[in-house]
Amino acid sequence: MLMQALFGVTTSPIEIVIRGTAVYWFLFLIFRFVLRRDIGSVTIADVLVLILIADASQNAMAGEYRTLSEGALLISTIVAWNYALDWASFRWPWLSRLISPPPLLLVRHGRVLQRNLQQELITTDELLSKLRSQGVEDVSKVRKAYMEPDGSISVLK
Repeated sequence: MLMQALFGVTTSPIEIVIRGTAVYWFLFLIFRFVLRRDIGSVTIADVLVLILIADASQNAMAGEYRTLSEGALLISTIVAWNYALDWASFRWPWLSRLISPPPLLLVRHGRVLQRNLQQELITTDELLSKLRSQGVEDVSKVRKAYMEPDGSISVLK
């Protein structure tokens, strides 16, 4: 009785996989196209958003599952999609370009591109701070600076 309560399957496995798949892709699209990148850091607000999304999406994914087996199947579905996307991105470069944002030019020939900073809601002070952390004291010495897809800044002097 205890083993059945812990490891039995009370919800259709196909329903769990469909729920996990639907929520994974919904969250993926939100994170890819709606939420902004921060400059190579995770803020308290970012962590809070992740926690709230995880809690809210848990109910959408889980439905009424009650056993460890159903929870493991749901987690496995999410991990499988994540692995499949990583593998497919590695295998097909066009897919990688589709799912990862391109590098964003922030500085060109010593001039800060304000429009691109505004696009990512980055202040000039934040940019200058990141440049200083890379040993650049004067923006006029920067040929190009990019925000990379992971939020880090790369600088070409």
